[in-house]
Amino acid sequence: MMSSSVSSHIVSITLTLAFSVAVTANNGNTSKPNIIIMLMDDMGWGDLGVFGNPAMETPNLDRMAAEGMIFPNFYTANPLCSPSRAALLTGRLPIRNGFYTSNAHARNAYTPQYIVEGISNTEILLPKMLHKAGYVSKIVGKWHLGHRASFLPLKHGFHEWFGSPNCHFGPFNDLDRPNIPVYDGAQMVGRYYEEFPIDKKTGESNLTQLYLQHALEFINRQAVTGTPFFLYWAPDATHAPVYASRRFLGTSQRGIYGDAVRELDQAVGALLERLHSLDLHSNSLVFFTSDNGAALISGPKGGSNGPFLCGKETTFEGGMREPAIAWWPSHIPPGRVNHQLATVMDLFTTSLVLAGVTPPSSTPLDGIDLTPALLHTRTWDRCICAFVCLDGCFILMSVQFEIVQND
Repeated sequence: MMSSSVSSHIVSITLTLAFSVAVTANNGNTSKPNIIIMLMDDMGWGDLGVFGNPAMETPNLDRMAAEGMIFPNFYTANPLCSPSRAALLTGRLPIRNGFYTSNAHARNAYTPQYIVEGISNTEILLPKMLHKAGYVSKIVGKWHLGHRASFLPLKHGFHEWFGSPNCHFGPFNDLDRPNIPVYDGAQMVGRYYEEFPIDKKTGESNLTQLYLQHALEFINRQAVTGTPFFLYWAPDATHAPVYASRRFLGTSQRGIYGDAVRELDQAVGALLERLHSLDLHSNSLVFFTSDNGAALISGPKGGSNGPFLCGKETTFEGGMREPAIAWWPSHIPPGRVNHQLATVMDLFTTSLVLAGVTPPSSTPLDGIDLTPALLHTRTWDRCICAFVCLDGCFILMSVQFEIVQND
């Protein structure tokens, strides 16, 4: 049974959508593209049909790939949730931004309930940079960069937020009734498992649909104003304990994890369709990827890393290489496979370039501009290095591809 809190949110959003859809979007001539980053949680390289999953249960993502470009050689900056998210939003390696496992500042980035603080206030996050170009920014879903009030998204450049500061699995010492708040802006509106229920026995939860509705409502409002926007959509349905709404439960060949993937695929399709219906598609870059590889420790309730060794919490390919799809009709050539070596940190720098914002000169960045790859299908030689701290040991991962072109 859906809680009254969830019901009231959906009713309110539905009314707003009905109004917004009736308004013609004033969007087409702006030179600053809207930017949507879809960051999945513990989704593996091999979970999508376009990346070879034999179940072929991701038709919307497969169509997104057919209309856009896939990056088979796309890497995260760390095989854990929090450090990879910090890297995305700062364009910097975790060892630079201070948000990595087993250090004094963020000593357990895997369970942020025990983080001393959060992402440093000296770090300049992507939404704050985009604000200089007039962007309105919203995060929907999982923040995971610090749960104290002074470290929440609205303190780091986001104008709007609906979601939680932490993952829904809760503190290790209270798994049955985790104390995880859900926020709408600066106001706490409930808690996971209470006002926002997740049935651990059946895996039923309406959270993905709620996250979808908040994203759609935001897109509609920005379409009315014509203001360029940044939407960071970060659902966590594929992180254990995996969940899906009732109509998706039992519909996948892959169990409850597959049900969650199918629902996320449906949500991606709905978001892309909304961009089309509001005539925003030709002025919106959408990038889909994951924070780290699938958690093989979850067994049959986890995802697939395809042909790659190991998964989350490891620096092997299965933990570091992620599915990646870029979509921007009329700008990105459709149906392309680009073997450029790329990383989640590149999304920071690329977004700034597209928005016409000069990167901060005083802050060393590890992400580079991918627009030559996105818009002109170019490739170039590059080395990616990542310093990962696991179990108190630093591991250096280095990947280098040499592009060989036959004339």
